[in-house]
Amino acid sequence: MKKPKTALIIIDMINNFDFPGGSVLAQKARIISQSINRLKDQFNQVKLPVIFINDHYNLWQADYQKIIQYCSNRYSDPIMNQLLPGEDDYFLIKPKHSAFYGTALNTLLHQLKVDTLVLTGIAGNICVLFTANDAYMREFELLVPSDCLASVSEDDNQYALTMMKNVLKARIEPSSHEIYHHYIMNPPPSS
Repeated sequence: MKKPKTALIIIDMINNFDFPGGSVLAQKARIISQSINRLKDQFNQVKLPVIFINDHYNLWQADYQKIIQYCSNRYSDPIMNQLLPGEDDYFLIKPKHSAFYGTALNTLLHQLKVDTLVLTGIAGNICVLFTANDAYMREFELLVPSDCLASVSEDDNQYALTMMKNVLKARIEPSSHEIYHHYIMNPPPSS
C-alpha cells in the first residue's frame, strides 16, 4: 500500500491583525506559532513540502518580504519572529478565504505528488475551514493539529474543528500525537 506524501499548509500567519478581534487573535496566534514551527522543522528535516499561504494585503505580489514589512507591528512581530518561510518553503498569496481559490495551490500539490495535507493557521473558523472544505472536495486526506489552529472565539474554533472532523473526515489530534510521526517522520520513498 502506498504511503501518503504529506504537505504542511500554514495559513495567514503573516498577518497585521488590523481588524475587530485582531489583538485577541494575535495572542492566540502567538501561542500556536510555537507548535506550527515545531511541525515546520519536522517537515523541513525530512524534506516534505511546507507551503505558506497568505492574504495579499492589496500588494498582489507573492513576495513575503514585502508582506512581512507591511504586516510588521506590535501584534505580529512576536509571531513572525518565530514563524516565517525558509528558503526551501513555498509561499503563495490568496485573494479570498480558501487557500485553493484563485491560487496555484492545487497545481503545486499535484506536481509535488501530495495527497495528504496538515492544515494549520488562522482563523480556524474562516480561512482554515474554507481551505479544508476545498481540500476535501479535491479528495486530499486531511490532518488538523488542534493546537495549531486559532480563531477569535474559542467556540467558533471548536465548531470548526468539529465540522472538519465530522463532515470533512479530518483527523483532529494535537501536534504531538503519534499520527504525525507516521505522516512526517516516515515519509514514502521519493519517486
